[in-house]
Amino acid sequence: MAMYRMEVVANFCWRLCLLFIVQVIITSCEQSRLGLRPVSVADFEKFVAQTGYVTDAERYGWSIVQLDVYDFITRKGAHWRKPNGLAAANDPDLPVTQVSFNDALAYCQWANVRLPTYDEYWDLVRTDERTIVSENLYPISAVDKVNILGNVWDITEPNKGGQVRLAGGSLFCSMTTCNGTVADRMLYVDKETGNIHIGFSVISQIN
Repeated sequence: MAMYRMEVVANFCWRLCLLFIVQVIITSCEQSRLGLRPVSVADFEKFVAQTGYVTDAERYGWSIVQLDVYDFITRKGAHWRKPNGLAAANDPDLPVTQVSFNDALAYCQWANVRLPTYDEYWDLVRTDERTIVSENLYPISAVDKVNILGNVWDITEPNKGGQVRLAGGSLFCSMTTCNGTVADRMLYVDKETGNIHIGFSVISQIN
C-alpha cells in the first residue's frame, strides 16, 4: 500500500511539473511576440480623424516647448500638430509629441493596444541596435529610422502609486545631464502635461 501511495504521489508531482513547464513555454512564446512600436504623427492623425479627439494641450491652448536639457518656454498654440507652436510637423513619420498621458491612454483604447510598463519598456528596447538620437546631435527623427531610446521620452503605464514615469530619454539627454537613455533614470510627469520631446510607444503583437 505504501509503495502504491508513493507511485501516486510521484505521478502527481510529475504531472504538476509538466504542467508548469508547458505554462512557462507558452508564456515565453507569448512574450516573444510582443514588440514596442513608437506612435507617429500619422498614427495619431488617423485616431483624431476617426474620433474627433481633442488633446489636453489643444484644450488648454498652450504647452511646454523644451529648448534644451535645461531651458523651456510655454507657448500658445503648441500641440501635437504644431509641436513648437509655430509650424506643423514636417514629416508624418516623426513621433507624435505634445501629448499627455491622458491623450496616450485615449489612443490606446481606440487602437486596442496598451502602454508598456516601465520594466517592459526596457526589456523590449534592449535589442534595438539603431542609432540613439541624443546629446542634441540630431533633430527628432522618423520613428522607423532610429533607436526607440532617445529621440523623445516615452510615456509608460502608471506605477502602483499612480505616477507616470517617462522612459528612454530624448534628443536632449547626455551622460552628463539627464541621461535618460539608462533605465535607472527617474523622471515623472503629471497626466495632463505635454512637451515637444515627450511622446509614447505602445505594446503590439509581432506577426
